[in-house]
Amino acid sequence: MSRALQNLLIPFRRDRKRDFASGIGAELIASKVRQVLLTEGATPHSTGELPWRTSFGAGLSRLRHQRNDMVLAELARVDVRDALARWLPDVQLVHVGVEQDSAGLTLHIHVRTHSTAVTVDVNHPW
Repeated sequence: MSRALQNLLIPFRRDRKRDFASGIGAELIASKVRQVLLTEGATPHSTGELPWRTSFGAGLSRLRHQRNDMVLAELARVDVRDALARWLPDVQLVHVGVEQDSAGLTLHIHVRTHSTAVTVDVNHPW
């Protein structure tokens, strides 16, 4: 029987034992997906959020203050697909659903690994 991989959840937070929280399975995958998508990666208009790895992230913030139409939804899908393929190659993207309203976009991201499937919702006023 194989042992499930356990790792720190990101963004870092404390657990009930006053240590950094760790997780396995769906919780860990969701944590990794959120970290990639909500980190500002280098774009033509940005140098990136992490000084030691400026290209890490999805660059979704460049969609902020743009017209909230079908083009914006498709750009969000492409950015999610490309960022996850680059930074989480062991995670397979199954589907990206985009829910649009006047306040912004909500992304419903379905991913899986060889043993775990998870849905991650990312809500941000792009």
